Amino acid sequence: MRDFIAEADQALLERHGLNAFEQLWELELDAVDEPNTGRGGWSSVYRLELEGKGYYLKRQSDYLTRTLYRPFGEPTFAREFRNISRYQRLAIPALQAVFFGERRINGERCAILMTRALDGWSDLDALLSDWPTFKPAQREAILKACGNLARVLHGAGQVHGCFYPKHIFLRARADGYQAQLIDLEKTRPLLFGLRDRVKDLEPLLRRASVWSGADIRLFLSTYLDQTQDSSLVDTWMQRLTLRRRHKEAR
Repeated sequence: MRDFIAEADQALLERHGLNAFEQLWELELDAVDEPNTGRGGWSSVYRLELEGKGYYLKRQSDYLTRTLYRPFGEPTFAREFRNISRYQRLAIPALQAVFFGERRINGERCAILMTRALDGWSDLDALLSDWPTFKPAQREAILKACGNLARVLHGAGQVHGCFYPKHIFLRARADGYQAQLIDLEKTRPLLFGLRDRVKDLEPLLRRASVWSGADIRLFLSTYLDQTQDSSLVDTWMQRLTLRRRHKEAR
């Protein structure tokens, strides 16, 4: 597989001599947190700034995921990069890849995934901590942005798999909020219709515990493209409540 370099970032990487796997692999940077060391290898994340633009450079070695189609495993970044590319083709708002490549180094399967940093964006988790201080119009705009994002995601036939507040990033704009997704490793096609959709949304609503019943109705009415007093919204409220109770009872 050839290395991927985003056309919009290629000239910038070339100016800094970082347009090849080897240079990015050997670049000395401080990790933003402790490396993951499960799966028989390691995986680490670094922050990189070039000419005022922020990036996250992720490197891993023998950090593999195994599936029915890839029983011998593949780097987790390979799966995430495929999903990033799929989201882009399907016009689902999500993080953008700048570089991806794989190599065998000393017998180990190594991979690099570089993405644009979401500077100027806030994850929903952080916004929820300030929820009581927001004015009604700001809350409404955030709820609608999240509902629209979920509608686009499922409308494109995809399940995120980790539709949590920390994976939804938002940015204020003149007409409301923009929303997009990160952490696409567990994304898969939406195969089981309603069951998949409820399963994907319930973790968000369970973690967004500061949302009132009215907040959830607004989120669902946007997601379903229905009025807030719609019977369909009532049905979804019931389904999500039942699943939440089931999860909490386990």
